[in-house]
Amino acid sequence: MVNSLQKAVHSGEYSDYQAYAKLVNERPIATLRDLLAITPKGTPIPVDQVEPAESLFKRFDTAAMSIGALSPEAHESLAIAMNSLGGFSNSGEGGEDPARYGTNKVSRIKQVASGRFGVTPAYLVNADVIQIKVAQGAKPGEGGQLPGDKVTPYIAKLRYSVPGVTLISPPPQSRYLFD
Repeated sequence: MVNSLQKAVHSGEYSDYQAYAKLVNERPIATLRDLLAITPKGTPIPVDQVEPAESLFKRFDTAAMSIGALSPEAHESLAIAMNSLGGFSNSGEGGEDPARYGTNKVSRIKQVASGRFGVTPAYLVNADVIQIKVAQGAKPGEGGQLPGDKVTPYIAKLRYSVPGVTLISPPPQSRYLFD
């Protein structure tokens, strides 16, 4: 299925997209989404009245994933891709290398989490959007943790920490919720 999707994207041929869509639509039921059917309502809108795809890109954004959770290369690739589309990449809670500021590698959304890792005035002024993370999405009430073996010298520098030390974000943003 992935190969079929890639072929359709790279070729731009409608027949390749139809082949991909057939694979998706005829696969065995695997998720709740597979049980849903989209039923058109009313008269279709003429294509010349529909917003062009390019104008939708500015509403695209990536999930908040730190450089430590991914890798510097993956994190930068997401930023470059979103910036080239006019969308937004999210720094995640671990800060961002100041060398990326003012380039196509900058994350336009800067996250501030309870650990405040990497949060500096320069970090904040290089944001188009500041996202205050109130709790961990996957595990609210538990906080976050970056294992020590992922805290490389580079990550430690960005987070103002020490290489090899496990970094923990406290569960709540109590400073914002209760002050």
